[in-house]
Amino acid sequence: MIRKRIKKRQLLKKKKRGEFFLYLTVIIFSVLFLFLGNKIATNDLPVLNGDYSKQTIVTAKIEKITDRSLEEYSLDENNTNKIVKITFDAMILSGAEKGKKVAGIQSIGSIYIYDMNTPEVKKGDKILLLYNEGQEEIDWQFVEFVRTDKLLVFGILFVFALLLFGHIKGFNTLLSLVFTCGAIFAVFIPSILSGKNIYLSSIIICLYTILMTYLIVNGFNKKTLSAILGCFGGIFISGILTIIMDKVLALTGYVNEESGYLFCVSTEAPIDLKAIIFAAILIGAMGAIMDVSMSISSSLWEVKNKSDYSSFNVLFKSGMNIGRDVMGTMANTLILAYIGSSLSVVLLLSIYSTSLIYLLNQEMIVVEIIQALVGSFGILFTIPLTSLICAAIYNKDINENRARQEIS
Repeated sequence: MIRKRIKKRQLLKKKKRGEFFLYLTVIIFSVLFLFLGNKIATNDLPVLNGDYSKQTIVTAKIEKITDRSLEEYSLDENNTNKIVKITFDAMILSGAEKGKKVAGIQSIGSIYIYDMNTPEVKKGDKILLLYNEGQEEIDWQFVEFVRTDKLLVFGILFVFALLLFGHIKGFNTLLSLVFTCGAIFAVFIPSILSGKNIYLSSIIICLYTILMTYLIVNGFNKKTLSAILGCFGGIFISGILTIIMDKVLALTGYVNEESGYLFCVSTEAPIDLKAIIFAAILIGAMGAIMDVSMSISSSLWEVKNKSDYSSFNVLFKSGMNIGRDVMGTMANTLILAYIGSSLSVVLLLSIYSTSLIYLLNQEMIVVEIIQALVGSFGILFTIPLTSLICAAIYNKDINENRARQEIS
């Protein structure tokens, strides 16, 4: 009896050492992936080499409002436009001219559509100033309020809540989130701008994110393995459906004004806008598919451990029942997320479109619908795939345990 306990403790310690070694390996691999991936992705990257922007933008703090004026002018007999011009003294807080006092100007008016509702600056505000030599009487122009400091406070509160409620799982979730954002912004986006294959890059990022997230948050076990395989299946189906729908619907990739700007970026080869749609759909669907796959795998693991009799059929049917409950809410989550992200555009098109058929056939709207549908299809296929994989792996585990008990 004592020997069994000692042996059990030794096996437990060995298991914990193995889990820690894997955890450390995944972190080291993730750091290397971001570092080497960024170096490869940024080869001959014109945007980062400064070919596009020669302007200087600095942070500054307003010390004094010196003047406020209202100017009116007419484009024609029926239209009168007004511009509010505010001049101020500010202290530069960043860049080579940190500490220097400069005069700046803020212009608010109907000629500047994007800033018609911008609040007027006041003393004490932290702002961004743009230096445009010779374009105005005052070279330093207001471009935006500094919001990152308030966002940072909100982010710190999120981190605190994550650690408070999640403990070590919360820390691992935060770590995986950092690596995921790093993969997107340090590897994926530079690879697109430097002319790399977008289809391949998006697949690599998805595979890396799935493996890294599951292994860091849950470690490597049969539950994680089942979730990974189920998730891979769902992502594969989503990718195939996206390519098929791209051909069937004759998409061009020009979904909005920004797409045209992207196409004009002077890389060695024009950015493939249809590949951008593929990447957006795949990455957008990945989070929901990962969630569904892990939910089913984790639930069936509990069923296997708590049930006296868990055959292949019982596990598979349980997985399908759990999946049906998850399916409705996750499909709604995807569709509502896409509707929410493009609500302003939909409203604008609805106002100016006289035909519902024309509105629904706009490529911008079609792409949003495809994103929601492909993501939902991915979830639908993930449910039976994950259930099938879990039933096969967990049932084998059950049979092996029964065989050991019979021998002993």
